[in-house]
Amino acid sequence: MGVLRLGICISGVYAAFLLWAIAQERLSAPFPSTSPHPHTSPVDYPTKGDKFPSSLFLNYAQAVASSLSALCYLLFNAWRAGNLHKNLSKIIGFDLLFTSDSSGKAVEKRTQQNSNDNEKDNSKIAQNGHASSDRKKQIGNKSWRKSLPALLLQVSLFQTLAGPIGFLALRHISYPTMVLGKSCKLIPVLLLNVLLYRRRFSPHKYVVVALVTVGISLFMLLAEGGKKKKGGNDSAWGLWLLGVNLFIDGLTNSTQDQLFSTYPHFSGQQMMFFMSFFTQLLLLPLLLLPLPAHPLSLLTHLPFPLSPSQSTMPISFAKPEILNCISFILSHPTVLSPLLAYALLGGLGQLFIFETIQHFGSLTLVMVTVTRKLFTMLLSVVVFEHQLTKGQWIGVGVVFGGIGVEAGMKRREMLKRTKKDK
Repeated sequence: MGVLRLGICISGVYAAFLLWAIAQERLSAPFPSTSPHPHTSPVDYPTKGDKFPSSLFLNYAQAVASSLSALCYLLFNAWRAGNLHKNLSKIIGFDLLFTSDSSGKAVEKRTQQNSNDNEKDNSKIAQNGHASSDRKKQIGNKSWRKSLPALLLQVSLFQTLAGPIGFLALRHISYPTMVLGKSCKLIPVLLLNVLLYRRRFSPHKYVVVALVTVGISLFMLLAEGGKKKKGGNDSAWGLWLLGVNLFIDGLTNSTQDQLFSTYPHFSGQQMMFFMSFFTQLLLLPLLLLPLPAHPLSLLTHLPFPLSPSQSTMPISFAKPEILNCISFILSHPTVLSPLLAYALLGGLGQLFIFETIQHFGSLTLVMVTVTRKLFTMLLSVVVFEHQLTKGQWIGVGVVFGGIGVEAGMKRREMLKRTKKDK
């Protein structure tokens, strides 16, 4: 059952995000307008078109689609299990959000049973004075940081920050460098799981991560014959932003692992629903409020040691992003179809992603997403008869060696479990 579930998750991630990437590429192209833009000449308007004005709106649309997809999935599961009559808050996991401990059990019984202990604690606090009260505050703060709402908010914040930083990094580095950096995503996920949450992995996991990372890196480095695209000079600022993006990705995936290990009764689709909901709450003010037209101009108003330049730039505010996007959709109706496809396919792909994280962990998920590019290019080799270099075939062999090690260890674990059951 586990192998079948993993196969379904991998197929779903590959299929959904392959189509999602096509919709994303279409959204990055110009769209023809039914009326000329006020800043373009009538001669240029019929041939050029305009690009979609806001990546924040695209992220918000995908968050809405993801929350609706998770809600539909949870309602369907409740109907299939005959639990549709239950309260909606129980179906989506809202009752676990504030009234559950790490085992998923209600804390009401625990508080009733420990009422006498609380009275004793109060007397001890009165005797010990300020020292014990400070200790209690520290314990309370620590428990809040590890609570379910705090972990969900952290993951949502990390996920919201990662996208814009990645787009900003792409302005200062070449696309092959970005793809190469993303192929090393397994390393920060593994390290942050170990350093932040003290998670332990089997020794073969480190070998698999090393093999897959080296293999993918070889494949991507040699895809262009060792040459970068024209105009693909990488700045130190762009590489630093790429590092920050990978660090945030590692924080996201390792915190998701910690969330599922701490709250095992919280399902992947419930986590997906609340993460998408929190993402909407974080993005909504950015869409509704007028933001500075040039955000870097705010830095020039800082004191001299912190300001990048001695001259101050005037601060001007642009129209809210939501108004620009609605106006763009009304004047460019052809954008609606790829926009809906982008949001819905992203929501569908998220269902398979959270199913994978819940049952197999984020390390397996990242391995699936990292190798997706490799399998896509291998498919193009078979279908369109493209040629790979010898170095690329070596990279493919190294990746499949890592996958073979993982598959062999999984099979060994399954055989041990069957023997124990017998």
